Amino acid sequence: MVSEQEVLDTLPKMVAKPPKSQTGFPGYLTDSEKSALEQLRIMLEAEGHTERMDDSTLLRFLRARKFDIMKAKEMYEACEKWRQEFGTNTILTDFHYTEKPTVAKFYPQYYHKTDVDGRPVYIEELGAVNITEMYKITTQERMLKNLVWEYEAFTTYRLPACSRKAGSLIETSCTILDLKGISISAASQVLSYVREASYIGQNYYPERMGKFYLINAPFGFSTAFRLFKPFLDPVTVSKIFILGSSYKKELLAQIPAENLPTKFGGSSEVSEAEGGLYLSDVGPWRDPKFIGPEGEAPKPIVQAAAEPQTSRTESLKAPQLA
Repeated sequence: MVSEQEVLDTLPKMVAKPPKSQTGFPGYLTDSEKSALEQLRIMLEAEGHTERMDDSTLLRFLRARKFDIMKAKEMYEACEKWRQEFGTNTILTDFHYTEKPTVAKFYPQYYHKTDVDGRPVYIEELGAVNITEMYKITTQERMLKNLVWEYEAFTTYRLPACSRKAGSLIETSCTILDLKGISISAASQVLSYVREASYIGQNYYPERMGKFYLINAPFGFSTAFRLFKPFLDPVTVSKIFILGSSYKKELLAQIPAENLPTKFGGSSEVSEAEGGLYLSDVGPWRDPKFIGPEGEAPKPIVQAAAEPQTSRTESLKAPQLA
């Protein structure tokens, strides 16, 4: 089994130049930030921690806690405790979401290529959710397990390949949350899952959001967001874009047309033979030129290989959006 260090040795050591002269990132540290990084590492090593101790990881926890060393240490240790209890460290081999092709019809969530900055593009069609049908074939517990499986695949396979292709360290994703057809009842039904998913992301995978686009936002959504902006971190706010139905121009400014699915105004299409848009998982992590010692990312469709062919073929049909 390949070691963490073997993979790290193949990656760029610096991120692309951060916007607005921001610091706190690999390759862009002030003297005080370098000191905080080393202090945090020494304290964690004294507690016996040996995994996920690279600069990039520790700096994400430090940025999440505004370089308060003790708060960053507390956050890191809480994350390591959760990883042990949840089974995160072995989830890529232990967990098999065999119902994924069918679940994708009722809650489309998928990665597809990269944005102009080299980030993996993650798309979630929240407005297409059919929670009633979905919970006939899966549970919230298994959905959350799959969420963590995807996070681990993201950090283990997608980010390293994207970093090699970009020539700089890629640490974040570009997210598109499509609200087309969203209703109050549908939103309330999925609220429990979204709340748990958000908690996992914020506390155990900090500083992973690069750009976040909410498209097809219903009337009044932007106004409501503006009311909450004063209570949010300015850096976080700068990453969020609330767009209505006229989102194409802004998305294409961030995501090349050849990388953006046709349904969102781009020109990227994937055949059903490759798994279709929801299951193909296309990106640099599938290109041998950028796959390193970690190997190729496991394919979601492969997890369902044991399903009968008839049901699998049916499950790959794209859902009708509201």
